[in-house]
Amino acid sequence: MPIHSLGYVRLDSTDLEAWKTFAGDFLGLMPVAGEEDESLRYRMDDYPARMVVSRGSESKMTALGLEVLNERDMRRIAGEVASTGIKVVEGSDAESDERRVTGFVRFDDPGGNPIELFYGPILDHVPVRLPTVSAFVTGDMGMGHAIVTGENGRALKEFYTDVLGFYERNTMGGRDRTVWFLSSNDRHHTLGVTSAPGPGRLIHLMFEAAGLDDVGLALDRAEKLGVPLMNTLGKHTNDHMVSFYVYSPERYAIEFGFDGLRVEGEQPTYEITEGAFWGHKFTPPPA
Repeated sequence: MPIHSLGYVRLDSTDLEAWKTFAGDFLGLMPVAGEEDESLRYRMDDYPARMVVSRGSESKMTALGLEVLNERDMRRIAGEVASTGIKVVEGSDAESDERRVTGFVRFDDPGGNPIELFYGPILDHVPVRLPTVSAFVTGDMGMGHAIVTGENGRALKEFYTDVLGFYERNTMGGRDRTVWFLSSNDRHHTLGVTSAPGPGRLIHLMFEAAGLDDVGLALDRAEKLGVPLMNTLGKHTNDHMVSFYVYSPERYAIEFGFDGLRVEGEQPTYEITEGAFWGHKFTPPPA
């Protein structure tokens, strides 16, 4: 598999104070100091910051970081991306240092989503200390999963499977509004892609905790902190994750769950006709 896992997410936001509450107090990520700027940096395991939120004039995703094994693989994959006509730019030494990686390249996928391929995370060997979560499930499966959009969802799917080598796991939504669930490791899905008007955008992030109590306590924190609920506690039909969803400060769909399926290698694909065995009742966003 050319891509190892989802390594990090970088966002711009117009409201850093809201993210301090959301990422630290609600999600339970560990804040880490950065000397470069006022960006918020959060760890969830032994890796460098997996979520970075910077001040911006508009709220948007600025990078979805995909980890590869080494420099050789990064350059080989970058060449395959460039051969499709997509412009690939190598990150500078200063940018790599700020990300705490040995090297990376950036490009926009066919839907306009900003992607970074990186290798060699720089570890500081300081144990992660999570304020309210026993542990997050990461390791060989990365930080979780994301769903992104583009005007042509099928073109996105073909790019991630044919060029980047992702496995196809399942689809949902029928022919007119298909979501393709894809993976680069044994997590049921690393990435979902679908069609939506306009340039590419992030719509969903999932964080997997180690136990059911972590999920229950996170539900309590959401109520206490006034984090708006998007979907009630439920169990998915594709990855069997027991989870709930909330709205982030920018109204991204943030899933907090546990006990997701591990799927070994490539398996036959299938379509789901219901998103949940039970629960996951939807609540519209607050006005």
